[in-house]
Amino acid sequence: MALSGLRVLELAGLAPAPLCGMILADFGARVVRVDRTNPPAPHADVQGRGKRSLALDLKRAAGAAALKRLCRGADVLIEPFRHGVMERLGLGPEVLLQENPKLIYARLTGFGQTGKYAKSAGHDINYLALSGVLSKLARKGENPFPPVNLLADFAGGGVMCALGIVMALYERTRSGKGQIIDASMVEGAAYLSSFLWKSQNLGLWERPQGLGLDSDNQLLNQLSFSEWPKMKKKIASVFAQKTQAEWCSIFDGTDACVTPVLSVDQVASHQHNKQRGSFIKNDQEEISPRPAPLLSRTPAVPSFKRDPFIGEHTEEILLEYGFTEEEIAKLYSDKVIEFSIPEAKL
Repeated sequence: MALSGLRVLELAGLAPAPLCGMILADFGARVVRVDRTNPPAPHADVQGRGKRSLALDLKRAAGAAALKRLCRGADVLIEPFRHGVMERLGLGPEVLLQENPKLIYARLTGFGQTGKYAKSAGHDINYLALSGVLSKLARKGENPFPPVNLLADFAGGGVMCALGIVMALYERTRSGKGQIIDASMVEGAAYLSSFLWKSQNLGLWERPQGLGLDSDNQLLNQLSFSEWPKMKKKIASVFAQKTQAEWCSIFDGTDACVTPVLSVDQVASHQHNKQRGSFIKNDQEEISPRPAPLLSRTPAVPSFKRDPFIGEHTEEILLEYGFTEEEIAKLYSDKVIEFSIPEAKL
């Protein structure tokens, strides 16, 4: 796979950081999720595919020292904490890059590492609002409606961070040096919307939003924006006369740009998706999207195993990174690390 041999440490977080780590794991990286010991709530990460878990208490001096040692042998660190947390732990980029100058230190936050809101809490909708994108997601006369947390958290955050990591790794092949990635979800979402910004003078955004088009031959030209409300009603009444399956039968094989709106329960069985193998099933019978894009020589080979339990691979990982059995036993007795042994299903 494209990223085989790459060693990644992902500090456990929510939504965007787990996606970033899963993307790297899907394409061959050896991703270790560094989990908290004694988490206060059940683990909510459902993007652990292909990862292993190490449970480590970073608030303890010995735990922070262990992470510092792990980073000496890592290529990438994904850090999703609020501004200043890693510095307070003595694990800021200045410290870790001094220990390992080749380390790619990826910092994934909502507002970035600098600026008025750098230290503020936020959610996807806040980042989307500040990026300017949310204002475009509305019908005429209605309030903006965010598309769950896909744009800022996952696209502007997780995917952009993964892109930044790959670019930094490529640059490292020439310079031999690591660097810090400041991945802001506000800026990531804004960058995704570059077309909106670059097309401001084309007149595309001066007309009412979200009115749709009608291809009826008796209606006016589709670019007659004043007629859109009337056209919308007309086409809605026409489409209501047949079922989705009937319309698919009519439009399949044409260039009319008509496709069914599929539910998550239907997508994997749709003929096009089946032919491409666009969705996969793991050993727990859970269906999820196949990693994209599809590389011709080195495609992703996603793991079909269940996601790891917290601390399931703690000892295995520490041994792999050069810790002795005696050192591991000491960390365990001091409650700096935790082990989790899955129960056998009889």
